[in-house]
Amino acid sequence: MTVDMTTVGNSGWVEFSGPNIAEAQEFYAKVIGWNIAPVPAGDTQYNAIMLEDGPIGGFSPKPSDKGGWIIYITVADVNAATQTAKDLGATIEAEPFDVPGVGRQSIIIDPQGGRIALITYESMMA
Repeated sequence: MTVDMTTVGNSGWVEFSGPNIAEAQEFYAKVIGWNIAPVPAGDTQYNAIMLEDGPIGGFSPKPSDKGGWIIYITVADVNAATQTAKDLGATIEAEPFDVPGVGRQSIIIDPQGGRIALITYESMMA
């Protein structure tokens, strides 16, 4: 079985958000050796972390007050998974929303305080 970013249960993407994205990109490129390259993302440019021949994550174009990473976990149905998380005591930071060209996602905080994103990719919804 081949596991890729659309495999349900896989942690298929990581994303950094912080106050100075350019400095963060430079830091991680030097520390880890990542190649960071711009890729089209709807109406904006997204700086992706490239490994071999494809992206594994990226840097949010929207700055945030505090730097941090979020992991994206693939689910079959983001709406249902978000509701289940809520029923089990999670706080919903971002209700399910569409990202054109990517898929549908939400952000939850589990009852222990862990923050993750749930995502269903467009290719899974066809």
